[in-house]
Parts: sequence; C-alpha cells; structure tokens
Amino acid sequence: MSLDAQTGFAPDGAVASGVRTTGATLWLTGLPSSGKTTVANALAARLTGRGVAVEILDGDAVRPVLSTELGYSREDRDLNVARIGWVAQRLSAHGVVTIASVVSPYAQARDAVRDAHRGAGVSFFEIHIATPVAVCEARDVKGLYGKQRNGGLLGLTGVDGSYEAPENPELRLDTSDRTVDGVVDELVALLQKERVL
Repeated sequence: MSLDAQTGFAPDGAVASGVRTTGATLWLTGLPSSGKTTVANALAARLTGRGVAVEILDGDAVRPVLSTELGYSREDRDLNVARIGWVAQRLSAHGVVTIASVVSPYAQARDAVRDAHRGAGVSFFEIHIATPVAVCEARDVKGLYGKQRNGGLLGLTGVDGSYEAPENPELRLDTSDRTVDGVVDELVALLQKERVL
C-alpha cells in the first residue's frame, strides 16, 4: 500500500493500521451541557478501540486555537463554525472519522458546512443532541445556566439566546434518559449503515 508521507493515509482512505474507513464528519449540535462532549469522547473511544482513525473537534478546545479573536455575535459564531467545518472536511477527506462537538446554534451555518462537505464528496452527518433545556440546566456542567440566571451572562444559547434545532438531522438523540453506551451504539449503527465502517 502506498501511503502519503505527511498524513499516513492511503489515497483511497485506508489508514496505515489497515482498518478501512471512508472518512466522515459527525457534527454534534445541541445546547450547552446537552451531552455533546461526553458522547463525542465515548464514540471516539469505541472507534479507536476498533482501530479506526478518529479526531474530535470540540468547540471549547478549538475556539482558543482557531478563533481567539472572535466573540459571540451571530457573525462570529458562524465564522467559528465555518472554520471548524473546514478542518473537519479536510480530516474526513483523508479517511478520518471526525467528530465535531459544537453548539453551532444557527441552521444556515450548519447547512453551509454540510454543503461544503457535499461539494468535496465527503460524508457529513448532522447529529442533534436534543436534550431538553431543563435537563441541561440541571447538569450545568460549566456553570453557564447559573450565571445566566444570576444576571452574569447574556445570550445563553437556548435560554435568552437563539438555538435553531435541526429540522432533518441524520439522528436526533436525547441524552436525558439514555445511557452513553446506548447513544454510542446508535451512532456506530449509523456509520455502519452508511458504510463508513
């Protein structure tokens, strides 16, 4: 097998370990504390255990690197989503299963990422982590809901800030009454159905 010297991937998407994937982006969108990062990490662990090349692009981790100059206006949020989408597309085009865990509240920005993937011939799956706001607030992993309720934060997505839920995602998953393993099972089944795995 002839491998690319920089990426370690074969042109047809076969990874150096010999495990074949076609590469794909799973775009996890949902409210803060909905479970996106937990699901992303668990799915990545499951796939890595099977020898699949995986990369997580978590919004909180990526923003300080790719978007340090951006705020939280709609324009800045959309630009941040576009940047993460571009990185995801490049990774997935080289056979990586890329899991983007990003609030990404606006449908138009998510659709633009989907269209860019489609134009490049790269699979894109929108996954709505549809946990209700009351459950997200009860978890309040980052303390954002508490800050908003106390007047210390304005524009919290899903509370006093917009969130446009996907109308036709490939999967809609509510983590409020599901085990993490059960959610991951559904995602793996989707990837198998779509012949990514």
